[in-house]
Amino acid sequence: MKSIHFYLLTLLSIIAMSCEKLTLPEDTTSQSKGNLTLTVYQLEQIPFTASTRAATSDVCTRLNFAIYDTDNTCVKQIKQKVGDSEFGTASFQLDPGTYRIVALAHSSKGNPTMTNPAKIQFSNTNTGYSDTFLYSEEIAIDEEPLTLSLTLNRIVALCRFIINDAIPSSVAKLEFEYTGGSGAFDAATGLGSVKSTQKLVIDTPQVQKQFDLYTFLHDLTGTIHLKVTAKDGSDNEIQKREFDIPLQQNQITRFTGTFFSGENIPTSRSTDISITINTKWSGETTLTY
Repeated sequence: MKSIHFYLLTLLSIIAMSCEKLTLPEDTTSQSKGNLTLTVYQLEQIPFTASTRAATSDVCTRLNFAIYDTDNTCVKQIKQKVGDSEFGTASFQLDPGTYRIVALAHSSKGNPTMTNPAKIQFSNTNTGYSDTFLYSEEIAIDEEPLTLSLTLNRIVALCRFIINDAIPSSVAKLEFEYTGGSGAFDAATGLGSVKSTQKLVIDTPQVQKQFDLYTFLHDLTGTIHLKVTAKDGSDNEIQKREFDIPLQQNQITRFTGTFFSGENIPTSRSTDISITINTKWSGETTLTY
């Protein structure tokens, strides 16, 4: 009987250990002895070295790394944020084969959904989106360890909405709602992959005059339709205006004018355009409303 009990206990232990292996969670930290190591080297003209990572936190606060197989299934994923000891470097242990590597740098409030590489989705309802950089490439993995230094490229367009006149003290919040861009993108192209209504809500807006609206365009150029609404503390509308604003990937469009003292009619203007080169963005366009 003792022998039978011993063998039964041994068998149950083996089964328990097998079950644990089957329910291991998705990777969220680097594998120190992986055969693929990724190091973020540069973010669109911004060096990303150990000596500049503190400054780089002004550009991005989160890094996401994902590995997809040939069926576009996410097989590995690592999420990092500023302050993590390995911020900027990720290591994976992969079987030989062909994979798509995706690395993402951003300052969103949370991590995007990266299950589908054709629809990497942010869900920043009302809090706005952020500057976003992407690296995406197919590679072959064999038995030999591989280390890659990555340069991530900016894939967003930015509308910088500027109010030149005084914001009345009765305004409790500004609501920005815009369509024409996307809150998700395709990792293979860096272009928007869904039709989205994006929002940004700013409480007590008197403390700022500049509001940054990011989007993923469906092509290298596009136009967003923007509704800007000022409301009081009881949610009553004080002022509302609508604009059609042309944008370009990796460019800032500065949209500036008098919002409250201007005429309360839908406005679209494309004249008086000037372009200046910016060290962080490929260019900057100024429009007035």
